[in-house]
Amino acid sequence: MDDLGPIDDAVRTVFDDLSARRAVDRLWSRDHTLWQDDPTEVADRLGWLDVAGAMATQAERLEVFADALMAEGIAHAVVMGMGGSSLFPEVLARSFAPRSDRPSLRVLDTTDPATVARVAHECPPDETVFIASSKSGTTIETLSHLASVLDRTEDPSHVVVVTDPDTPLAERAQTERFRALFENPADIGGRYSALSFFGLVPAAAAGVDVAALLASADGAQAALRNPDPGANPGLRLAAAMAGAVRSGRDKLTLVVDGEIETISLWLEQLVAESTGKNGTGVIPIAGEPLGPPAVYGDDRLFVGIGDHRGLAPLAAAGHPVVEVPSHGAAGLGELVLTWEVATALCGAALGINPFDQPNVAEAKAATARVLEDGPADIETTAVADLLAGVKPGDYVAIQAYVDPEAGVVDAISDARTSIRDRHRVATTVGLGPRFLHSTGQLHKGGPPSGVFLQVVGDDPGDMAIPGQPFGFSALKRAQAEGDLRTLQARGLRAGRVTLDDLLEVSR
Repeated sequence: MDDLGPIDDAVRTVFDDLSARRAVDRLWSRDHTLWQDDPTEVADRLGWLDVAGAMATQAERLEVFADALMAEGIAHAVVMGMGGSSLFPEVLARSFAPRSDRPSLRVLDTTDPATVARVAHECPPDETVFIASSKSGTTIETLSHLASVLDRTEDPSHVVVVTDPDTPLAERAQTERFRALFENPADIGGRYSALSFFGLVPAAAAGVDVAALLASADGAQAALRNPDPGANPGLRLAAAMAGAVRSGRDKLTLVVDGEIETISLWLEQLVAESTGKNGTGVIPIAGEPLGPPAVYGDDRLFVGIGDHRGLAPLAAAGHPVVEVPSHGAAGLGELVLTWEVATALCGAALGINPFDQPNVAEAKAATARVLEDGPADIETTAVADLLAGVKPGDYVAIQAYVDPEAGVVDAISDARTSIRDRHRVATTVGLGPRFLHSTGQLHKGGPPSGVFLQVVGDDPGDMAIPGQPFGFSALKRAQAEGDLRTLQARGLRAGRVTLDDLLEVSR
């Protein structure tokens, strides 16, 4: 049962607006004018609407691919990708129990050298299939991982590529005789690609029931095509998000069923990169532990996926709450399509294009300049100085370039909770460089209400990137410096802080 409270009138206004514009019908008929007159990066980005049906025709090919891995005794499947190429495979790896008769699924989406070295050690090439996933075929992290793999094995049958047609990576897959090339439909953007080859190739490799995943999405279509807000869960979510933004409650706080809690990472990218532009947007808050009403300001919309007792006190205290049913891992297809529809319609309500990412290239260009010119000496800023300027309606984003599998991530999460409780502001934790492909667009193009605390962990050692004059440590540090430069050039409140200073917050 939803309790919209203070945003009820704004949500009704959004319903009326989308209804008057026949938004649901125009979405499913692929009418780009729902978002903008120019079809660029809209008309060619709507293939996700019927991807479940298109991919169902590929089920046999995926099954043959997966059976061959099992027959050869492949023990590990490692996805090397970023953002839309890696986040849904991460959801699959954590939501479905591993099968003893199938490869274990692992995602490598970091340039942290300790992590890259660990995966190299734990996943020997002769026991592993490496899935290089990149829509553009030019993603620097993915190509660096691939170079490292090929430096350790001369057998191309241990590499699989998922990419768009005619990319440089697709060409390499053919000329270098990699095990398989899965060319994805080109009319699907990265963050909307969960139910395409980018999600299904890893799913098949790990023994996830691909047909059931697609059937879950296909079964949701009838309701999602219904223009009645009472029957269409995607429309309902869209109106809640857009109405909340219009009411000053732009912090979409996700509270997720434990079985599928990793879906919050995928949702974070979908919502942030789709809506965070032109100075507006929905700011997704993922992974923040649920607290009592007293620790929250009046800028929140809570969305519970599954049943959560902690939401009732929040609704009673006047916070708007939306509840979304969860069917666990078996319902992931339905959940994915519902949120994709919701995000697309929310974009229409906010007057933005939810399929482009106009600010993402800035950090990439800045990283390239650092790699070319060499790193600069970056002075650290006191955490207290950055937090001193935090005001109601802001959010604090911790950007941590650290080993994602190290215990320090838990300590950083504790610091995050302490910041929320003391300042009553929304908080996020993004692991670098993963978040550059997820929330990076929102940070630069969305509301200028972020306060950014960047932490760069020390690297005990480095790992070379074959063919490059720099290693993974240098790449990681260049990505951190490039992003910090970009944030500061936009006049945003951002600084490099020490890990010890950050962790002091929770002591």
